[in-house]
Amino acid sequence: MMLIYLHDAYEVAITRECYIIYSMNRVPLAERMRPTKLSEVLGQDEIIGEGKILTEIAKKGEPVNLIFWGPPGTGKTTLARIMANEFKADFVEISAVTAGKKDIGEVVERARMNWNLKVRTMLFVDEIHRFNKAQQDAFLPHVESGLITLIGATTENPSFEVISPLLSRSRVVVVSALSKDAIIQIIKRAIKAEKATKRVTKKAIDLIAELSGGDARSALGDLELALSLAEKVDEKIVEEAAGKKVPGYDKKGDKHYDTISAFIKSMRGSDVDATLYYLARMVQAGEDPKFIARRMVIFASEDIGLAGNGALALATACFQAVERVGMPESGLMLAHTAVALAKSKKSRATTDAWFKALDVARGSMGEPVPVWLRNAPTKLMKDLGYGKGQKWEAGFHLDKNYLPDSIKDVKIWHNSSE
Repeated sequence: MMLIYLHDAYEVAITRECYIIYSMNRVPLAERMRPTKLSEVLGQDEIIGEGKILTEIAKKGEPVNLIFWGPPGTGKTTLARIMANEFKADFVEISAVTAGKKDIGEVVERARMNWNLKVRTMLFVDEIHRFNKAQQDAFLPHVESGLITLIGATTENPSFEVISPLLSRSRVVVVSALSKDAIIQIIKRAIKAEKATKRVTKKAIDLIAELSGGDARSALGDLELALSLAEKVDEKIVEEAAGKKVPGYDKKGDKHYDTISAFIKSMRGSDVDATLYYLARMVQAGEDPKFIARRMVIFASEDIGLAGNGALALATACFQAVERVGMPESGLMLAHTAVALAKSKKSRATTDAWFKALDVARGSMGEPVPVWLRNAPTKLMKDLGYGKGQKWEAGFHLDKNYLPDSIKDVKIWHNSSE
């Protein structure tokens, strides 16, 4: 392939189009670099290695139904293929995005034929979370009978997306996002395989890994395109190849909840650096700033409470400011408030007392309010002792039990600082 050195954006676009046409006639680099053995897999030390789950399953020689849960580009499909190879099974791969009832029927029929030939059938369902309940139910009897060994892959939490009967018959294996170091190793392995060691600078490799977001497929795709654009791949070429990266953040998925959880816990732990970092990740990913501000209002009352009475007012003012100002300037208000909340003293005395009160009230809803505390709008009620001894005075207190008799000794409020 002739390499053309281009700088104009229009010419780069033409080059990319030519590259796409060219790449249609060859196997993508990510596919060519796919490991074929567990020992070749990088960055999954929690599940591969001596005593680790996948290695032990492979050693025992008995296939197990598995659900691989992890981000895109972390090797879920690769692991499924490797496991099928370990058991010398007939590997059938379908995608829940495109597969229908007919496809499921064909898989079952194929599995029956394999059964008669004493060959195991291992079915890999990519994006299994996209199958509805009825489709997942269709697999259940065949998984139970052992006709099919199921391996599912999902980027969503299987607790919510996979039906309970199927989940209970499977082992959930968490496939982690690849670290930057692991991505760099994968890139270097690919560069060596492509005999391009002298063509890619160290800074370019580092940038590809940085932009990948832990996605090996994305990293190898960027590397492949970069190699097609220039004889010498530096940071500028990588930026052209990678284009604008969309943050790996789904406002309705796990990353959304994981990140806001990390943000809240960082404020709770008074770690200002982590607080600002997770706030920045959410803002850059396009999170609704009002959502972040609402969570800070809750945090101010729940975790700071009486230790910093001005925190709730500050958080509420932040929410109002975010509504009125809008992004990107609202980022300043969010950061200002987040730092203040992180640095503030913390107290859950009010929060704990509130939940204790709810619990006590739940168990004593039928208990009568003491007569002397009741409203007395009529003479008859006053004669019966309603409101007896009460005075309309600030700070007025009677030395009586204010709680119903059955729970008069219950202590709801506790504050060690008092």
